[in-house]
Amino acid sequence: MSRYDAVLLDAFGTLFELDDPFERLRRSLRERLALDVEPPTAERAFRAEMAFYQANCHSAGDVHSLAELRRRCGELLAGELGLGRPGEQLVPVLADAVSYRVYDDVPPALRAIADRGILIGVVSNWDCSLPDVLRGAGLTVDVAVDSASAKSVKPDPRIFLMALERLAVDPQRALHVGDTPAADGDGARAAGIDVRIVDRSGEPADSTIGSLEEIIPLL
Repeated sequence: MSRYDAVLLDAFGTLFELDDPFERLRRSLRERLALDVEPPTAERAFRAEMAFYQANCHSAGDVHSLAELRRRCGELLAGELGLGRPGEQLVPVLADAVSYRVYDDVPPALRAIADRGILIGVVSNWDCSLPDVLRGAGLTVDVAVDSASAKSVKPDPRIFLMALERLAVDPQRALHVGDTPAADGDGARAAGIDVRIVDRSGEPADSTIGSLEEIIPLL
C-alpha cells in the first residue's frame, strides 16, 4: 500500500524552466517588429517583465483579466526597450519568447507516480492559463490549481487544501514537491502536508532532493 494518495507539485522550477527566453525575445523582435536588440538589453527587459508578471499574475483569474495582464506586460516590455508602441503590439512578442522546457526527470517521475495509482496535482502561483500551459508542455495531471483562480497565493495553505479537496485526499496522505522553501515548504506544512524541496542547482543540500525521481522510493 502506498504511503501517499496524492503528490502535489509546483510548476515553474519544479516541472519546467524557460527555454532560452532572451534569444527568443530578440528573434521575435526582429521577425515581428524589425528591431535588432542587443542581448544585454533583451535580458534586462525580459527580467523586468518577469518580475512584473510574478507580482501581478494573481490578478488574472479569467480570460478578460488575463488579456489585460498580458497587455500590461507588453506595455512594460515596450517601456523597458524604449519603444513608443502600445502594449498590444508586444503581446505576441512575449508569447514567442515564453516557451517552457520540461526537466528530463519529470516525465518518468510522473509515469512512476501514476503507475502506483497515486493522484497528481499541480499547485502554482500562476494565472488562470496554468492548465493550458501544462497541456502545452505535454504534462498530464489530475488537477491543476493556480493562485489567481483559487484567490490564494502560496504560502497560504488554502491553495494546497483546495487541490486536495478536488482530489478527495486528506492532507496526511499527500506529499508536495516544490523548489521554494518558503512558498512550497512553509505553505504545504501549514496545510498538514509532507514536503520535499527540489534543488536543481546541481548541489542539493542534505535536506533537499536533486530530482523528482528521488521521491519514488518514498511513495
